[in-house]
Amino acid sequence: MSVLAAILPGRARNRVRVEKAPRWRLPSIDWPRVGSAALGIGAVAALAAVIGFALDRPLVHLQITSPNQRVTTLDVANVVRARLRGGFITSNLEEVQHAIEQMPWVDHARVQRRWPGTLVVDVTEQMAVARWGEAGLLNARGELFISDARHVPPELPRLEGPPHTEHQVAELLLRLQPRLLDAGLRTSALRLDARGAWELDLANGVVVRFGRRQLEERIERFLKVGAPVVAGRPNDIASIDMRYSNGFAVGWRTQGAAPARPASADDTHTTRKRDQDA
Repeated sequence: MSVLAAILPGRARNRVRVEKAPRWRLPSIDWPRVGSAALGIGAVAALAAVIGFALDRPLVHLQITSPNQRVTTLDVANVVRARLRGGFITSNLEEVQHAIEQMPWVDHARVQRRWPGTLVVDVTEQMAVARWGEAGLLNARGELFISDARHVPPELPRLEGPPHTEHQVAELLLRLQPRLLDAGLRTSALRLDARGAWELDLANGVVVRFGRRQLEERIERFLKVGAPVVAGRPNDIASIDMRYSNGFAVGWRTQGAAPARPASADDTHTTRKRDQDA
């Protein structure tokens, strides 16, 4: 026992005391403050709902601004009434605008609210610059906005081409028209065939063939030297063939007609060897 008594106290003194980790506790919550904040938020939401309900008055007036050439106010009003849901605040104006823009001859629409109960609709009509095929109509962006028009303005030039080439053909027409007018000529038709060859019909009946290659160069050559020849003798010329390396060929309406001017080395309207695969 004396030996144990001498050993045990020493062991007790050499023990390492292990600190216990503190327990995790929930942070204290100031419930009165939380309750006050919740009541404040609820009051604001309720006030907003009351104000919204008070402002969401019925839309009783419809004001439509339209050129009334192709799109009538009655047609627009019928589309608006069919699509309009809700009141002054809750009505979905984007849906109404989209429905109006799906109407034939409508290019763009703007729909706005006007206090206290008026809906204002501003309609911009499409402007046809050319026909596409038999009954299609193209706008200035080269978009086919009507494929089967009931009435096609006969004064519009007729464009033709493979599917999905409307923009390409319309873009060339819009570039050519003002320059042809400056030369005293008007366009009646412009065609792009499946091979990629271009052909232009003038209002005086002359056909201009540009072919597939070097389109811009041939157009410039025609405007510079071919157009004056056509403008000077429209009743004699049937066609102009620009598919040549540095000149063009004239097709006459009457066999044996005199040339427009004497041929020479610099005469650009004399017949040259036509480009291969023109």
